[in-house]
Amino acid sequence: MIFADPPYFLSSGGISCHSGKQVSVDKGDWDKTLSVEQKLDFHRKWIALCRRVLKDDGTIMISATLHSVYAIGVALEMEGFSIINNIIWQKTNPAPNLACRCFTHSTETILWARKQLTIKRKGKHYFNYEKMKELNGGKQMKDFWEFEVEENPIVIKTSTAGKSQKKYGRHPTQKPTQLLERLIEAASKENDLILDPFCGSCTTGIVANQMHRKFIGIDIDDDYLELSKRRYLGGKEK
Repeated sequence: MIFADPPYFLSSGGISCHSGKQVSVDKGDWDKTLSVEQKLDFHRKWIALCRRVLKDDGTIMISATLHSVYAIGVALEMEGFSIINNIIWQKTNPAPNLACRCFTHSTETILWARKQLTIKRKGKHYFNYEKMKELNGGKQMKDFWEFEVEENPIVIKTSTAGKSQKKYGRHPTQKPTQLLERLIEAASKENDLILDPFCGSCTTGIVANQMHRKFIGIDIDDDYLELSKRRYLGGKEK
């Protein structure tokens, strides 16, 4: 299984709101805004590399927002993938819309895809249907998700990684462990190999390790790789 959280290319000098304060949305040079053609070319290149190493019965899950999901969807199909699901992850505590000229952005998308082997034949992917049904109270799990995070002494609905998940440092696009737990459990088995080509602070790897999967993570930023090691070693010391 591959989980990827590629750049959304939103760092263009804009502003947002965090904890009641006006903040920059710029995350780094790796997230600088590109043209439509450049975005499609970027996504096609890394998706093609992922397809080369993915087994025929493996799957890929890609996190996106409305700013990137359409280019990613086209790139997936152009590089020989068939989309299985369009999972909507609701942000129940999104940043407010400061411009007040459109609806508040409150969701992200996970595109789940498998290999298109020929025009008529798709890869036979794994789906842990019974476990997903169990987690949903005995009913088929839908493709619209919310998550609760325990932050002592309360349990809150959230769309971000809780404070306890950032105790060793912060990454600007860090995903909550609850999201990765569900994705990994849905699409892989124990001892399977998980690849994350944009691993950031390595939430995918932390969860994969806890769930008895093997893991390979890739990132271009040494600081985030050091943060990943701190998170991993800190968890081992508990």
